Amino acid sequence: SISSQTIPEVGRGSYGVVYEAVARKTGARVAVKRLQCDAPEKVELALAEFWALTSLENRHQNVVQLEECVLQRNGLAQKMSHGNKKSKQYLRLVETSLKGTHEPCYLWFVMEFCDGGDLNQYILSRRPDPQTNRNFMRQLTSAVAFLHRNSIVHRDLKPDNILISQKSGFPILKVADFGLSKVCAGLTSRNGEEHPNSSVNINKFWLSSACGSDFYMAPEVWEGHYTAKADIFALGIIIWAMIERITFIDAESKRELLGTYVRQGSEIVPVGEALLENPKMVLHIPQKARSSMSEEEKKLLHEMLAVNPQDRPDALQLEVRMDQVTCAV
Repeated sequence: SISSQTIPEVGRGSYGVVYEAVARKTGARVAVKRLQCDAPEKVELALAEFWALTSLENRHQNVVQLEECVLQRNGLAQKMSHGNKKSKQYLRLVETSLKGTHEPCYLWFVMEFCDGGDLNQYILSRRPDPQTNRNFMRQLTSAVAFLHRNSIVHRDLKPDNILISQKSGFPILKVADFGLSKVCAGLTSRNGEEHPNSSVNINKFWLSSACGSDFYMAPEVWEGHYTAKADIFALGIIIWAMIERITFIDAESKRELLGTYVRQGSEIVPVGEALLENPKMVLHIPQKARSSMSEEEKKLLHEMLAVNPQDRPDALQLEVRMDQVTCAV
C-alpha cells in the first residue's frame, strides 16, 4: 500500500500519469503509473504492460521491477493476479471498456522509482564520456537479452523508455514502458522456466502490428512483418545516437531527443524508413569526423542495423559481442 500523502506527478504521457510515492511497509520511494482504461486501445496498452511484467519469473537489474498492480473500479481496488488471460479481472477490464460504460476504471502499476530521469536527460545534460557509453551499451544489451530469453519483444525501445536509477551510487539503466510489448506465448517450458533455445525461437515468432516510434523502427516494422530482431535494430539506433550525441527535435513535445536519422534534402528521415525505400543504402557510421567510436563498435552497429533481419545478431549473440567490443576498447 502507498502512503496517503499528496504525491507529486513526475511524468505524463498520452495514456497515463506517473506519480512518486512512498511504500508504507518499506518506506521506499516508488513510481506509481495510473492508466485510465476507458477505451479499447488503452485497455490493450495497460494489459500488454501487465502481462509482460508479471510473466517475468526472475528479476533483472536493467529491467524496471513491477511491485504490484491494482485494478480500481467504482472506488474499489483489487490486486491483479499473475494468472492467465481468462482471469475475472482481465474479463472485467475488457468488458468495461468494450461496453463503453462510464464507470471510472484505472489500472495502477507500482514500480521501483528511478531518480535519474530518462536516457535523453542523463546523456544530454553531461559531458561526453566514452566509459559511461560503454557501460550503458552493456546494460542495454543485457536487458534485451533477458527479455528475449523470457519471450518478450519490447517493440518500443527508445531513450524515453530507458530510465536511470542512481540509488546505488552509479547509474543503472532500467528498460521500462511495456505498453507495446508482446509476450510470445509458448516459448517457455511448462514449469515457467526459461527455455534454453527461447532466444532462437523468439526470432521465428512473426509479428504484424506496425508499432513503435518512427526514429527507432526497423525497416520490416514499417511493412508490418517482423520478429524480435526489430528490437536489435532499435537498440542500434539508440547506441549510435548515444555515442555520437546525434539528436533531433520531436515535433510534438519540442524536446531534444537522441536518435539517428538520414538527411534527404531539408528533411530528416528515420533510418528504418530510409532503408525500406532504398535497401542498398550505405549507412555512414560514424557520422561525425571526430568520433570516439572504435572500429569494433562501428562493425557491430553496421550488423545491428542491417536491412535484412537475418544479418543482425540475435539478443544472446549481441550480449556476448557487446561484452567483447566494450572490453576491448
